[in-house]
Amino acid sequence: MAKMTGAQALIAQLLSEGVDTLFALPGVQMMDAIDAIYEKRNELHMVQTRHEQATTYMADGYARVTGDVGVAMVVPGPGALNATAGLGTAYAASSPVLLISGQIPTTSLGKRIGELHEVEEQLDVFRPITKWVDRTTEVGGIPEMVHEAFHQLRTGRPRPVEIEVPPDTLAATDDVAIIDREHWAKAAPAEAGAIEQAARLLCDAEKPVIYAGGGVISSDASAELVTLAELLQAPVIMTQQGKGAVPDDHPLNIAVSYYMQSPIAELFAESDALLAVGTRLRIREDEAEVLPALVHMDIDPNEPGKILPTAVAIEADAKEGLTQLIEVVGAMGSARASRGDEIVGWRARFRDELRGLVPLQMDMLDTLRACLDDDAIVISGVTNVGYWGNICFPVKQPRTYITSSYFGTLGYAFPTALGAKIGNPDKQVVALSGDGGFMYCATELSTAVKFGINVVTVVFNNNAFGASRWDQTHRFGKRFIATDLHNPDLLMFAESFGAVGIRTDPAGLGA
Repeated sequence: MAKMTGAQALIAQLLSEGVDTLFALPGVQMMDAIDAIYEKRNELHMVQTRHEQATTYMADGYARVTGDVGVAMVVPGPGALNATAGLGTAYAASSPVLLISGQIPTTSLGKRIGELHEVEEQLDVFRPITKWVDRTTEVGGIPEMVHEAFHQLRTGRPRPVEIEVPPDTLAATDDVAIIDREHWAKAAPAEAGAIEQAARLLCDAEKPVIYAGGGVISSDASAELVTLAELLQAPVIMTQQGKGAVPDDHPLNIAVSYYMQSPIAELFAESDALLAVGTRLRIREDEAEVLPALVHMDIDPNEPGKILPTAVAIEADAKEGLTQLIEVVGAMGSARASRGDEIVGWRARFRDELRGLVPLQMDMLDTLRACLDDDAIVISGVTNVGYWGNICFPVKQPRTYITSSYFGTLGYAFPTALGAKIGNPDKQVVALSGDGGFMYCATELSTAVKFGINVVTVVFNNNAFGASRWDQTHRFGKRFIATDLHNPDLLMFAESFGAVGIRTDPAGLGA
């Protein structure tokens, strides 16, 4: 044990857990922790943001491209509430983000006396958007709380957690025992009977199909997914979170689902077995009637059967479960005839349908793909090209395409890209953002320039909240209100921070 302050214990335990980067915005309740970071500034790189929402967005971007925990730190009350958009996005995307929030003094907790930044029962604010929350008021309890936070983050379904330490606890001194980093095993192997049953169903099927979600990415199970798909000669449909699980140019990669529109719905109707891996399997109810017999594998035992009837439920980490399934299927099955030509035909039909719907967006996405390295990271914002990119943009490697999942968080793309670039500084990183979304966090240009975070942000500027403007045009008889925007000259805006600004039309995107 060693004598140290609560703040020193907090930072020492983060370092023990392997943290080397932290996204933070200082404030009075966290100044002891900020000073403790100063003491360890050669070991812990702190990226100071201009708004608390950027701390959790950047931590999320860092986590999703590295597979490691992204860590953010803010003051309580308004700081913590500002950080909820990024934390909610991480929750929706099953991303391991740790938010460290301050608190009011321990002597004022629960008294509702109007302390600075007071939110009564602040932990309750975070419960719906986290996997686990905790608070300690004891210096000696800080390492154990932080260690348990990392246990939650690195086991089971990866989702964010939030912890809190009051300022007087950070300032107090006590004997503290720092806990060594622990390497937890993946979830226990799936139940053998379920694997056997699933393998038999898939091997007996003439035309099985696979539906892969973000759980394949977070579990680093892309190689196993490809191996199983090739054994079964099963086309793979990916969710938007699952893009990159199978390389875009693989003959069994058929498409990204967008609520089962044709021709994907036809593919399901012709199939006689469906394996869903690492996905909520959210499919329109009117399409569910055509689904084949379903095998649903997920690390979260609450997912299989939650939305659709399941013939076989497998509780397993995607990598572990697919490894077991490959072994049993390989032992059961004989060689299957290639369905490559058939699948390529389905894929061509799907892309032709999309090109007929949105030719301009498809051209821009094709141009973007041609200009980027295979391992370039693209953050798809809540903007028109981003929507179609979620479906159409070719992704060649896992962890190189990031969306805000079902949270649909306007404004997240630019700061998330900054975190992604810090996590992978040697890769190209591009954010796709509308003008409305970009201005949410535009001041993070200051952060980008200050810390040399070399991200390219493509801002599609139509001087409007485009999706809402579309609604007003097509659903509300062009009764326009509150959807038009007054923007600065974005080139001058970028240059005022010391960044480079370039203006072009869609035809010049690749120049």
